Amino acid sequence: MTIDSPTSGSATPATPPVASRSHLVRTHHGDSVEDPYEWFRGKEDAAVIEHLEAENAYTQERTAHLEGLRTTIFEEIKGRTLETDLSVPTRHGAWWYYGRTLEGKQYGIHCRAPLASEDDWTPPELSPDAAVPGEQVLLDGNVEAEGQEFFALGSFEVSLDGTLLLYGVDVAGDERYTVRVRNLVTGEQLPDEIPGTFAGATFSPDGRFIVYTTVDDAWRPDTVWLHELGTPVADDAKLFHEPDERYWVGAGFTHSDRFLVIGIGSSITSEEWLVDAGDLRAEPRVVWPRTEGVEYDSSHAVIDGEDVLFILHNDGALDFELVRVAASDPSGARQTVIPHRPGERLLGVSTFRDWGVVGYRRGGLPRIGMLDYADGSVSEIEFDEPLYAVGTGGNPEWAPPVLRLGYGSFVTPGTVYDYDIATHKLLLRKRQPVLGGYEPSDYAQARVWATAHDGVQIPVSLVWKRSFGEAGDAPRALHLYGYGSYEHSIEPGFSVPRLSELDRGVIFAVAHVRGGGEMGRQWYEDGKMLSKRNTFTDFVDCARHLIDQGFTSASQLVAEGGSAGGLLMGAVANLAPELFAGILADVPFVDALTTILDPSLPLTVIEWDEWGDPLHNADVYAYMKSYSPYENVRADVAYPRILAVTSLNDTRVLYVEPAKWVARLREVGADALLKCEMVAGHGGVSGRYNSWKERAFELAWLLEVVALAD
Repeated sequence: MTIDSPTSGSATPATPPVASRSHLVRTHHGDSVEDPYEWFRGKEDAAVIEHLEAENAYTQERTAHLEGLRTTIFEEIKGRTLETDLSVPTRHGAWWYYGRTLEGKQYGIHCRAPLASEDDWTPPELSPDAAVPGEQVLLDGNVEAEGQEFFALGSFEVSLDGTLLLYGVDVAGDERYTVRVRNLVTGEQLPDEIPGTFAGATFSPDGRFIVYTTVDDAWRPDTVWLHELGTPVADDAKLFHEPDERYWVGAGFTHSDRFLVIGIGSSITSEEWLVDAGDLRAEPRVVWPRTEGVEYDSSHAVIDGEDVLFILHNDGALDFELVRVAASDPSGARQTVIPHRPGERLLGVSTFRDWGVVGYRRGGLPRIGMLDYADGSVSEIEFDEPLYAVGTGGNPEWAPPVLRLGYGSFVTPGTVYDYDIATHKLLLRKRQPVLGGYEPSDYAQARVWATAHDGVQIPVSLVWKRSFGEAGDAPRALHLYGYGSYEHSIEPGFSVPRLSELDRGVIFAVAHVRGGGEMGRQWYEDGKMLSKRNTFTDFVDCARHLIDQGFTSASQLVAEGGSAGGLLMGAVANLAPELFAGILADVPFVDALTTILDPSLPLTVIEWDEWGDPLHNADVYAYMKSYSPYENVRADVAYPRILAVTSLNDTRVLYVEPAKWVARLREVGADALLKCEMVAGHGGVSGRYNSWKERAFELAWLLEVVALAD
């Protein structure tokens, strides 16, 4: 590799920044590639910051005429949101825990109030206008964020006895958190302070220790530590270290508080180690030794006085099966609880004292079932909408009579239910209020199926406002979202900001392309590694289907994706630019080959299980080079309008990728804008009002692209 100094360039807000070019040549497997914008990677270089600021100035200049629409959309989001509100309380120990939001405040306030009695399992109905008897403010994010441009919590936990709070704070957006401890009885801030942790620090059940993880230079969580309160951090004990760069490490206690579980995982392989919670300095013991390509996770239960583990695994079971083993001998005899059912992907199991909960996918939708320990039967909790999203949440107690669920759909706002175990009834605890007269019946949702190039049927979910007619009656503006990586499923959930486009006649759609997990594990396998192109062609085929069936037209279609979904956006821009009027790429992974070739960069080595290893495999190198967006910008096509949004402190997809991509797009005459948040991370800006403004910026641009900006 050779690098010469960048040549000089110039930019003014009224014209696109002209990025300087350097003479850098990268050679792998006998293939030499010139990369004139790799110098953008120098984050500390004043010239890089100057260029990013010039890009921001140009984007602001190009979109200044949308300021009125941005303000309108922001006010719509704000006007539909009950700004002063409370979450549904969750019982833990002797307290009800809940969150407050206050009008005008960016961040939430974490609170608790005492139980009325030990038998109290019905959460109190709290009103923003009424004082809560015995309320204690645990942490006010607005106070903690004072003087900071960015604020995020990565850990938040109260000790089992309710006397101590630990919380981890990030004020840069780089997802490195400083853990602090507060005495909730006296209000005193303890001297214990642990910098540079990963998210998810936790108290031991007795409250004497904090278990936390740290990362290596490539931002990989690799080490689990034990900190005893009141002792120097320098004396913390190293519980576990994983030297293999392909694996992440995490730790947490079982729901029963019986064991500390240290989990090690890559994209295709996992391993767990158990430590007795009463002796955390003891040597960990492995559940199942790792086997390449085998994933599993365990959940502890006590049945007839015996410690058992329910283990969800894919050893010879593509869509996973659930087995039960003795905790004292996990590698011994296995009792099959739920056998492998091809096409019905088992997602997870949670165990409580008297019963378990199983999550799974069938027919492209998530499902929840109650597991009977006696006979292994599963009773599914049913919902009556054709499209929905559901999951468990807020269930810290070991022996509750109810199960807390979160539910929603494209048209049903976020809903909290308690499922009564004895009566099998769903008890509505709260539905997200949507102000301004929102009526779910004014909107419709449906699923259609597009045929891929190889005959596979791709599900596409849609939502629209009925007053504009039925979807498909006539071509309309359509916003098509996609992701398609890591077996991550895009669920049909509710969004307040989305109403601002639906109410202007836009149809919102999700293309559930291969590489995601919507249709089972094979769906994922068929969209990764040397089958990754299926993700991109699936999205193109979904777009063509929506155009051919009269839902939209190429001049009215805008695509969006973020992170790995941003790779999807860059790829389809090169594959079929004629199908789209605009492409919105959030923190896009568009310089994939450069990143995955460099093992010193954050996440690269562990990503080889997802994308392949182009550094050591010439076939993978050639395949990735054939689709990586930055490598394949074309001079022979007219690109749609493009908006790329990134963050300077993102540790997952570095700002340099969209910056390079936009510069190369400009070389071929593309109308491409770059917006870089100078103090933010992978999730964008912090604070709810800031995030609403950010989304308003993106939606205003989108509406202009489809000629609905008036």
